[in-house]
Amino acid sequence: MSRPVEPGRPLAGRRIAVPESRELDVFAALLERRGASVLRCPLVDIRDAPDPAPVLEWLRMFRDGGCDDLLLFTGEGLRRLLAVADRHGPGLRDGFVGRLGRVRVVARGPKPGRVLRELGLRPDAVAEPATTSGVIACLRDFDLRGRRVGVQLYGSEPNAPLMAFLAAADAVALPVAPYRYADAADDADVWDMVERMRRGEIDAMAFTSLQQVERLFRLADARGQGASLDEALSRTVVAAVGPLVAGALSRHGVHVHAVPLGSYYMKPLTQALIEALPPGHREGTPRPGLAPPVRKG
Repeated sequence: MSRPVEPGRPLAGRRIAVPESRELDVFAALLERRGASVLRCPLVDIRDAPDPAPVLEWLRMFRDGGCDDLLLFTGEGLRRLLAVADRHGPGLRDGFVGRLGRVRVVARGPKPGRVLRELGLRPDAVAEPATTSGVIACLRDFDLRGRRVGVQLYGSEPNAPLMAFLAAADAVALPVAPYRYADAADDADVWDMVERMRRGEIDAMAFTSLQQVERLFRLADARGQGASLDEALSRTVVAAVGPLVAGALSRHGVHVHAVPLGSYYMKPLTQALIEALPPGHREGTPRPGLAPPVRKG
């Protein structure tokens, strides 16, 4: 029989896998308050750069006027730069923040802007969509000849397309990588989650970063179990926090059912999951893994 809808708990009875790490508790709480059972399986951890010396050198260069522009790819990256500056005395932090207010800042999407606002600053431009191609399209409006462009990288990925664009525009790229990604949950725990998905025990999986997608497929390839992962995901409603993550899933042949539209945060992702997992599922019937895609803001 159909599952009745509990007032204020539209996800009651749903089992949702969450591979998030940094905001795992926040996201899990959003889902649990709406009735979901959450399977926590953080796939990727975010860690400081193993050698802080290049980051510190870059901060001093930036503080001393070494950049004309700054490309901020993530709010996490700006927070990590501030943390390194904090550890080396107030003078470096104050100088870094002061210089932030004097250079042209381009943010990839809205998240770096949130951190800037905490400092009393705003980006000069926001690239949408929040992808490398979106940043490049935004930069085409600027004359970059001879400009020294600081680039806060997305993890430790060197971003060859962006570097090639800046070189062709006669700009000088000055990249910094204040953090890196590392595996979080043990391989065995991750594969147990995949097997539960394949058995139809999990209704949905909500991806919040490209690195989560890549780790999952890398693990499947290492085990020679690509077909098993494909089957598991085909039985599961797949949600992505934004277009970058949805694109990574699509490149692996995964049908994405839920993507927030225009606001790429945990709360809109929760709402997208609610829309993709309508009430009334009958026990014993297949999970709605092949439902039409849903895009909700």
